[in-house]
Amino acid sequence: MMSKRFALTSLSVVLALGLTACGSNAESNSAGSGNSKEGEKTKISYWTGDRHDAEFVKEKVAAFNETNTDGIEVELVVKGDDFDTALDLSFQTADSPDVIRVKENTIGTFYKKEYLAPIDEFLTDPLKDKFPAMDDLNTFDGKRYSLPNYGTTMRLIYNKDLFAKAGIENPPATLPELVDTAKKLTEAGKADGAYGFAQNFKNPPSALGRSSRVIAELSGFGGFGYDFKTARFDFSGFKPIIETFKQIKDDGSMLPGVESLDIDPLRAQFAEGKIGMYLSFSSEPGVYSTQFPAKIDWAAAPAPTIDGNVNGASGFLGGQWLALSSKSKHKEAAWKFMEYMYSDAILTDYQEKGFGISMVPSISAAAKTPDVKGIEGFLPNAHDGVWPVYPTVAPEGMKSDDAFFKYMLNGGDLDAVITDLNKRYNAALDDAIANDGLKAEPDPSFDPAALGGKFAK
Repeated sequence: MMSKRFALTSLSVVLALGLTACGSNAESNSAGSGNSKEGEKTKISYWTGDRHDAEFVKEKVAAFNETNTDGIEVELVVKGDDFDTALDLSFQTADSPDVIRVKENTIGTFYKKEYLAPIDEFLTDPLKDKFPAMDDLNTFDGKRYSLPNYGTTMRLIYNKDLFAKAGIENPPATLPELVDTAKKLTEAGKADGAYGFAQNFKNPPSALGRSSRVIAELSGFGGFGYDFKTARFDFSGFKPIIETFKQIKDDGSMLPGVESLDIDPLRAQFAEGKIGMYLSFSSEPGVYSTQFPAKIDWAAAPAPTIDGNVNGASGFLGGQWLALSSKSKHKEAAWKFMEYMYSDAILTDYQEKGFGISMVPSISAAAKTPDVKGIEGFLPNAHDGVWPVYPTVAPEGMKSDDAFFKYMLNGGDLDAVITDLNKRYNAALDDAIANDGLKAEPDPSFDPAALGGKFAK
């Protein structure tokens, strides 16, 4: 799903943790069992693309390195938007990680590329009961490849100070209101360098995956252009959404330079009060608590819909977290680290510190509501729900996010763009069904509005 047509600057940070004098020159334990001789270390690596919880994970990894009695030493590697590309390259060499952070939009791809090893042999009955198995999200062909930690909701994040300055009482609930609100915020803030709206368009799939997706899903359309009723791709539901984003940019209500804006620089600008609104995930409260302490009063509200009517559900994203690499030579040691990370203490701490909303029933029932500014706006409501997994295809030519962003920049005939996308994506779908064993069957009774509310307390 990540575009390879746009240059992605690596923000990779390698954090070598818990190094000891005896481990610096020791050879790895080739048995991979986690047991080590005196003075030896079993070294494994964990790769993640998450940055919002990097300090939290760094602390937990350091604690594991200091306290485990199996001689296991974990190297944490935090990468940026080049995560998928870097992982692909690592599997072509001998440098692939032992443990991989997987997400709802990557685990299926990694599974098909045979990057992942099943974890069933390590799962006890209590672990199977504790962690929900979710088809096509952590379970494939009857085998589990990951366990859930937290789910992610999507919201409109807004600058309450700038709203007050512009005399706006409520966040927008419709697309026309989004355009009007962005314009008024810009008029009120432009003298101080503040603009009404922004997204991280350096990476169009990341930008639209946190903005147009949630608007489409709440409005009743598949967030990736796939219609589950007909089992065909149909991007027509995105037309008013993309037109709205283009209008905001044409009005001058969008932060200048969004073409090269990554998500962390966007967050830094928002924390400084330079952005009125943007759409993103429930990781943001943790970001503004620790990574970029907010200098403004801010809050989160439900994303707008096309016309104010909620005909679907905002995707409650999750079902997976850590996975075991198929190329790991130390699978047992890697599992011991995974088991540690999936402990009640860490999962509870993860939610209570505001990094995510647990999808593990026993944790969500016991964990306290995070005492983190802004988290209340992200808690699951009646319109949050888990969508089915759409089929991933590889169309010839430009991907949908890149095509939509090109239209936003250059204009043109959006109807023609959508017609072309439908043609190419459905051709790729038919090819995958015919040649790759992909299954995609119509579900005429599918009701997106019925997906919501299952996770609300």
